[in-house]
Formats: sequence, structure tokens, C-alpha cells
Amino acid sequence: MMGLENQTYSSDFILMGLFFSSKTNLLFFSFILIIFIMTVAQNTVMILLIHRDPPLHTPMYFLLSHLSYMDILHISNIVPKIVTNFMLCSRTISFAGCGSQIFLSITLLGGECLLLAAMSYDCYVAICHPLRYPILMNDYVSSHMATGSWLVGTVNSIVHTAYTLHLPFCGSRAIDHFFCEVPVMLKLSCVDTTHYERGVYVSGIIFLLIPFSLIFASCVQVLLTVLQMKSSEAQKKLFSACFFHMIVVIMYYGPFIFTYMRPKSYHTPGQDKFLAIFYTIVTPTLNPFIYSFRNKDVLGGLPMGVNIRNKVLINF
Repeated sequence: MMGLENQTYSSDFILMGLFFSSKTNLLFFSFILIIFIMTVAQNTVMILLIHRDPPLHTPMYFLLSHLSYMDILHISNIVPKIVTNFMLCSRTISFAGCGSQIFLSITLLGGECLLLAAMSYDCYVAICHPLRYPILMNDYVSSHMATGSWLVGTVNSIVHTAYTLHLPFCGSRAIDHFFCEVPVMLKLSCVDTTHYERGVYVSGIIFLLIPFSLIFASCVQVLLTVLQMKSSEAQKKLFSACFFHMIVVIMYYGPFIFTYMRPKSYHTPGQDKFLAIFYTIVTPTLNPFIYSFRNKDVLGGLPMGVNIRNKVLINF
């Protein structure tokens, strides 16, 4: 038994990945690399703009800066390993490396779920209760929301990472995925994980279903308020903002819920990989465009956009 535990904690895992090292997949590899560089660059630009431009020192942009930071860490936690393994024609990942991926992934996924809910609350207050906005959504409230998202996400991740890494892996150590993720690791375990899966389900309710329900409810209330506005231009602008916001929410929460709130027996490798691409690569790439670069305040903060700054009350 002791020998088995030593082997469990010292052996590397094998990541099957998104593609194999062949010329036919070089184009797909190049595309993933370009997406990674673009995502890191545009989110870095967003963070720098928000910190250097005084008009962007508001609760909404403060939360957006944390979203950009999470997106940078999230995609950097996964894509560099994909790139390294492809270039070195290797598929291995150490036990420590796998643990790091699980910890950062759960921390950032959970934290971003809570942060998106906080951003929806900010939008709801700004549109439905504009006169009370300075009281309901100020710097103190936004800083606590951001801190809470990081803290709660980290605590949740510590629990799940510790449990997952202490599971015995008696059979194959080949992970049919492009990164170490809890549902996939459960399938490698040679013990019954039914009780733990119930814990994952509870976490899914807290981090996925409840925030998603709050976001949906806030968007409905915002739309009802917008319909009462007399300005057609304001209606069009806010409808567009809510539409794109819900696209991101559905693309992020949908695959996330489908992956983490199903029993491991219902998971298939191809399906898990496809769904994970949305909340690990696609949404971090789209977030700056959806929430920031469509905004004239942000464009006005760019050197080439100083002359086009046009202040609005709120515009996602």
C-alpha cells in the first residue's frame, strides 16, 4: 500500500491534449497560440487603461480590471502547457503541475462566476436605481465584491484540489483532456467518488446555478426598465449591452454547468474537451471586446482615441 501511495504522488500524468504533433495540426496549434497572445495582450491593455485613466476609476471598471486579470491567469494556466507539449512532442505533466492546474482552474472559474454576478449587480443598480448608485455600488462595495470573489474561489479550490490529489490512481494515468480538470481526474480514480461528486454538485449550485439565476434576473429587470425609457437611442444601446452580456454568460456558464454538474459516468472525452474550450479559451478572448473595447470611455483612454471620448452613464 505504501508503494502504491509513493507511486501515486511521484508519477507523472499524460495529457492526451487537443491535437497530436503532426503537420496537419500545425494550423490549429498556430491558431491557439495567436489566440493566447491576443488574449493576454488585450486584457493587459485593459488593466493598464483602467489604472492610468482617471475617468475609468469607477466600480464597474474596477470589477472589469479583475475580470481581465482572471482571464490572463486562466488562459496562461492552460495554453502554455499545450504549446510546450506540442513543440517538444511530449504529453507528460508532473503531479505538481497537474495539481497547480487544478487549483488555479477552480479558483479562477469559481471567482469569475461570482465576479460576473457582481458585474450584473452593478449594471442593475446603475440602470434601475441610478440615483442610489453612489450608495449601493461605491468603491467600498466593489472592492469587497472583488476580494470576496478571489477569496471564496480560493477556499473552494483548496478543498477540491486537496481531495482530488489524494485520490488513488491505480490504472492508466493518461488524461484524455488538454489540461488537468476535476471531472477527468475522477474518472482515473480507482475508488468510489460518489460522495465527493455530491460535494461537487453542491459547489455547482453555489458557484454556478445561484449566480447564473441572479444574472438572468438582473438582466430581465434591466430590460423591463429599458422598455420604459423614452429615448430609442438609449434603448438600442442598452439592449445591445444586455444581449452581448448574456451571450458571454451563456457561453461561460452553460458549458461549465454541463461539465461540473453531471455524474462522471456521463462524461465523454471529446465532449469535455469541446465544452472546456468555451470557458478556458473562448470567453477570456471575447470578454475585453464585449465589456470594454466596445465602450467609448475605454476607446477614449487609448492614445488614438482621445478625441472620440464620449461619456455615457453606463455601457457594457
